[in-house]
Amino acid sequence: MTVNTRQVAEPSAPRDYYGLPVVEADALPDELRSLVARTHDLIEAVANTTADRETLAEAAAAVQSLTDTLNAARREPATMVFRGHQDGVSEYGTITNIVSGDTNAAAPPLVLERTEEGVRAEVTLDNLYQGPPGCVHGGWIAALLDQAVGSASAFATSVGMTARLEVDYRRPTPLAMPLEITAGVERVEGRKVYVRGEIRAHGEVTAEARALMIQVTLPKDDS
Repeated sequence: MTVNTRQVAEPSAPRDYYGLPVVEADALPDELRSLVARTHDLIEAVANTTADRETLAEAAAAVQSLTDTLNAARREPATMVFRGHQDGVSEYGTITNIVSGDTNAAAPPLVLERTEEGVRAEVTLDNLYQGPPGCVHGGWIAALLDQAVGSASAFATSVGMTARLEVDYRRPTPLAMPLEITAGVERVEGRKVYVRGEIRAHGEVTAEARALMIQVTLPKDDS
Protein backbone atom coordinates (compact mmCIF):
# COMPACT_ATOMS: atom_id res chain seq x y z
CA MET A 1 0.00 0.00 0.00
CA THR A 2 1.00 3.64 -0.30
CA VAL A 3 2.11 4.50 3.22
CA ASN A 4 2.70 8.23 2.87
CA THR A 5 2.67 11.17 0.51
CA ARG A 6 4.28 14.57 0.79
CA GLN A 7 4.06 17.83 -1.15
CA VAL A 8 7.56 18.97 -2.05
CA ALA A 9 8.97 21.42 -4.59
CA GLU A 10 11.43 18.97 -6.10
CA PRO A 11 10.84 15.35 -5.02
CA SER A 12 13.99 13.71 -3.70
CA ALA A 13 14.36 10.68 -1.48
CA PRO A 14 15.96 10.95 1.96
CA ARG A 15 18.43 8.29 3.03
CA ASP A 16 15.85 6.84 5.38
CA TYR A 17 12.12 7.02 6.06
CA TYR A 18 11.44 7.29 9.80
CA GLY A 19 14.47 5.09 10.42
CA LEU A 20 13.77 2.68 7.54
CA PRO A 21 16.08 2.39 4.52
CA VAL A 22 14.85 3.97 1.27
CA VAL A 23 15.46 3.06 -2.37
CA GLU A 24 14.41 5.35 -5.22
CA ALA A 25 12.20 3.58 -7.74
CA ASP A 26 13.98 5.30 -10.63
CA ALA A 27 17.32 4.02 -9.32
CA LEU A 28 16.36 0.34 -9.46
CA PRO A 29 18.48 -1.22 -12.22
CA ASP A 30 16.78 -2.43 -15.39
CA GLU A 31 18.45 -5.80 -14.84
CA LEU A 32 16.61 -6.18 -11.51
CA ARG A 33 13.27 -5.26 -13.05
CA SER A 34 13.92 -7.76 -15.85
CA LEU A 35 14.79 -10.43 -13.27
CA VAL A 36 11.56 -9.74 -11.38
CA ALA A 37 9.53 -10.09 -14.60
CA ARG A 38 11.32 -13.28 -15.65
CA THR A 39 10.82 -14.73 -12.16
CA HIS A 40 7.10 -13.99 -12.39
CA ASP A 41 7.08 -15.93 -15.67
CA LEU A 42 8.93 -18.76 -13.92
CA ILE A 43 6.35 -18.91 -11.12
CA GLU A 44 3.58 -19.11 -13.71
CA ALA A 45 5.46 -21.82 -15.63
CA VAL A 46 6.04 -23.88 -12.47
CA ALA A 47 2.36 -23.65 -11.60
CA ASN A 48 1.35 -25.06 -14.97
CA THR A 49 4.16 -27.38 -16.06
CA THR A 50 3.74 -31.08 -16.81
CA ALA A 51 7.47 -31.66 -17.34
CA ASP A 52 8.99 -35.07 -16.52
CA ARG A 53 10.69 -35.79 -13.20
CA GLU A 54 14.24 -35.45 -14.56
CA THR A 55 13.48 -32.04 -16.00
CA LEU A 56 11.83 -30.96 -12.76
CA ALA A 57 14.86 -32.08 -10.73
CA GLU A 58 17.26 -30.20 -13.00
CA ALA A 59 15.10 -27.08 -12.82
CA ALA A 60 14.91 -27.26 -9.02
CA ALA A 61 18.71 -27.52 -8.77
CA ALA A 62 19.17 -24.56 -11.12
CA VAL A 63 16.70 -22.44 -9.15
CA GLN A 64 18.39 -23.37 -5.86
CA SER A 65 21.75 -22.33 -7.26
CA LEU A 66 20.37 -18.96 -8.38
CA THR A 67 18.64 -18.51 -5.01
CA ASP A 68 21.91 -19.07 -3.16
CA THR A 69 23.65 -16.54 -5.42
CA LEU A 70 21.01 -13.86 -4.91
CA ASN A 71 20.79 -14.46 -1.15
CA ALA A 72 24.44 -13.39 -0.83
CA ALA A 73 23.26 -9.76 -0.95
CA ARG A 74 19.89 -8.96 0.63
CA ARG A 75 17.99 -5.79 1.50
CA GLU A 76 16.68 -5.10 4.98
CA PRO A 77 13.14 -6.57 5.38
CA ALA A 78 11.40 -3.19 5.82
CA THR A 79 13.08 -1.34 2.95
CA MET A 80 10.91 1.41 1.47
CA VAL A 81 10.63 2.55 -2.14
CA PHE A 82 10.30 6.24 -3.05
CA ARG A 83 8.50 7.63 -6.09
CA GLY A 84 8.54 11.33 -6.95
CA HIS A 85 5.65 12.56 -9.11
CA GLN A 86 5.80 15.48 -11.52
CA ASP A 87 3.16 17.40 -9.55
CA GLY A 88 5.51 17.58 -6.58
CA VAL A 89 3.97 14.82 -4.47
CA SER A 90 6.26 12.08 -3.22
CA GLU A 91 5.11 8.55 -2.42
CA TYR A 92 6.54 5.86 -0.16
CA GLY A 93 5.69 2.16 0.06
CA THR A 94 7.30 -1.14 0.98
CA ILE A 95 9.47 -2.36 -1.88
CA THR A 96 8.27 -5.98 -1.49
CA ASN A 97 4.55 -5.12 -1.24
CA ILE A 98 2.65 -8.27 -2.30
CA VAL A 99 0.18 -6.25 -4.41
CA SER A 100 2.42 -3.64 -6.04
CA GLY A 101 6.00 -4.14 -4.82
CA ASP A 102 8.67 -3.22 -7.37
CA THR A 103 10.82 -6.22 -6.46
CA ASN A 104 8.09 -8.76 -5.61
CA ALA A 105 7.82 -11.27 -8.45
CA ALA A 106 4.53 -12.59 -7.02
CA ALA A 107 2.87 -9.17 -7.27
CA PRO A 108 0.62 -8.38 -10.25
CA PRO A 109 1.79 -5.64 -12.65
CA LEU A 110 -0.28 -3.01 -10.85
CA VAL A 111 0.66 0.66 -11.27
CA LEU A 112 -1.79 3.10 -9.68
CA GLU A 113 -1.72 6.57 -11.21
CA ARG A 114 -3.10 9.74 -9.66
CA THR A 115 -6.22 11.23 -11.24
CA GLU A 116 -8.51 14.16 -10.41
CA GLU A 117 -10.94 11.68 -8.84
CA GLY A 118 -8.33 9.64 -6.94
CA VAL A 119 -6.32 6.81 -8.48
CA ARG A 120 -6.64 4.56 -11.51
CA ALA A 121 -4.86 1.51 -12.90
CA GLU A 122 -5.30 -0.99 -15.69
CA VAL A 123 -4.00 -4.49 -15.08
CA THR A 124 -4.31 -7.92 -16.69
CA LEU A 125 -3.96 -10.91 -14.38
CA ASP A 126 -2.67 -14.34 -15.39
CA ASN A 127 -3.74 -17.60 -13.81
CA LEU A 128 -1.43 -17.20 -10.82
CA TYR A 129 -4.33 -15.19 -9.39
CA GLN A 130 -7.02 -17.74 -10.24
CA GLY A 131 -9.82 -18.73 -7.92
CA PRO A 132 -12.82 -20.20 -9.79
CA PRO A 133 -11.91 -21.46 -13.28
CA GLY A 134 -10.98 -18.50 -15.47
CA CYS A 135 -11.70 -15.95 -12.72
CA VAL A 136 -9.68 -13.90 -10.26
CA HIS A 137 -9.62 -15.25 -6.69
CA GLY A 138 -11.83 -13.24 -4.35
CA GLY A 139 -8.92 -12.65 -1.99
CA TRP A 140 -6.92 -11.01 -4.74
CA ILE A 141 -9.89 -8.86 -5.70
CA ALA A 142 -10.02 -7.60 -2.13
CA ALA A 143 -6.25 -7.06 -2.10
CA LEU A 144 -6.34 -5.00 -5.31
CA LEU A 145 -9.17 -2.86 -3.97
CA ASP A 146 -7.43 -2.45 -0.61
CA GLN A 147 -4.32 -1.20 -2.41
CA ALA A 148 -6.38 1.24 -4.49
CA VAL A 149 -8.40 2.72 -1.63
CA GLY A 150 -5.28 2.99 0.51
CA SER A 151 -3.44 4.87 -2.21
CA ALA A 152 -6.39 7.17 -2.88
CA SER A 153 -6.65 7.97 0.82
CA ALA A 154 -2.93 8.62 1.20
CA PHE A 155 -2.78 10.93 -1.82
CA ALA A 156 -5.84 12.89 -0.67
CA THR A 157 -4.90 13.13 3.01
CA SER A 158 -1.87 11.47 4.61
CA VAL A 159 -0.52 8.13 5.76
CA GLY A 160 -3.25 5.78 6.99
CA MET A 161 -4.17 2.19 7.68
CA THR A 162 -7.22 0.20 6.67
CA ALA A 163 -9.69 -0.04 9.54
CA ARG A 164 -12.54 -1.59 7.55
CA LEU A 165 -12.89 -2.93 4.02
CA GLU A 166 -16.21 -4.15 2.63
CA VAL A 167 -16.22 -5.77 -0.81
CA ASP A 168 -19.29 -6.50 -2.90
CA TYR A 169 -18.64 -9.08 -5.60
CA ARG A 170 -21.07 -8.12 -8.37
CA ARG A 171 -20.00 -10.66 -11.01
CA PRO A 172 -16.98 -12.87 -11.76
CA THR A 173 -13.79 -10.93 -12.46
CA PRO A 174 -12.07 -12.52 -15.46
CA LEU A 175 -8.43 -13.46 -15.89
CA ALA A 176 -6.42 -12.63 -19.03
CA MET A 177 -8.49 -9.52 -19.67
CA PRO A 178 -7.75 -5.82 -18.97
CA LEU A 179 -9.26 -4.72 -15.67
CA GLU A 180 -9.80 -1.09 -14.71
CA ILE A 181 -9.30 -0.32 -11.02
CA THR A 182 -10.32 3.06 -9.60
CA ALA A 183 -10.72 4.57 -6.15
CA GLY A 184 -11.49 7.95 -4.62
CA VAL A 185 -12.17 9.60 -1.27
CA GLU A 186 -15.82 10.30 -0.45
CA ARG A 187 -15.34 12.33 2.74
CA VAL A 188 -13.01 12.97 5.64
CA GLU A 189 -14.10 13.19 9.28
CA GLY A 190 -11.17 14.00 11.51
CA ARG A 191 -8.75 11.08 11.22
CA LYS A 192 -11.35 8.96 9.44
CA VAL A 193 -11.17 8.80 5.63
CA TYR A 194 -14.05 7.15 3.76
CA VAL A 195 -13.07 5.75 0.38
CA ARG A 196 -14.78 3.86 -2.44
CA GLY A 197 -13.21 1.72 -5.14
CA GLU A 198 -14.25 -0.56 -7.96
CA ILE A 199 -13.00 -3.01 -10.55
CA ARG A 200 -14.41 -3.06 -14.07
CA ALA A 201 -14.10 -5.53 -16.94
CA HIS A 202 -15.61 -4.72 -20.35
CA GLY A 203 -16.87 -1.51 -18.70
CA GLU A 204 -19.00 -3.47 -16.22
CA VAL A 205 -18.41 -3.37 -12.47
CA THR A 206 -17.29 -6.77 -11.20
CA ALA A 207 -16.48 -5.72 -7.64
CA GLU A 208 -16.73 -2.60 -5.53
CA ALA A 209 -15.45 -1.65 -2.12
CA ARG A 210 -16.17 0.75 0.70
CA ALA A 211 -13.33 1.38 3.09
CA LEU A 212 -12.57 3.28 6.25
CA MET A 213 -8.98 4.45 6.53
CA ILE A 214 -7.56 5.88 9.75
CA GLN A 215 -4.85 8.51 9.44
CA VAL A 216 -1.79 7.63 11.48
CA THR A 217 0.41 10.14 13.29
CA LEU A 218 4.04 9.54 12.42
CA PRO A 219 7.00 10.73 14.48
CA LYS A 220 8.76 13.89 13.33
CA ASP A 221 11.00 13.26 10.31
CA ASP A 222 13.84 15.78 10.16
CA SER A 223 14.99 14.56 6.73
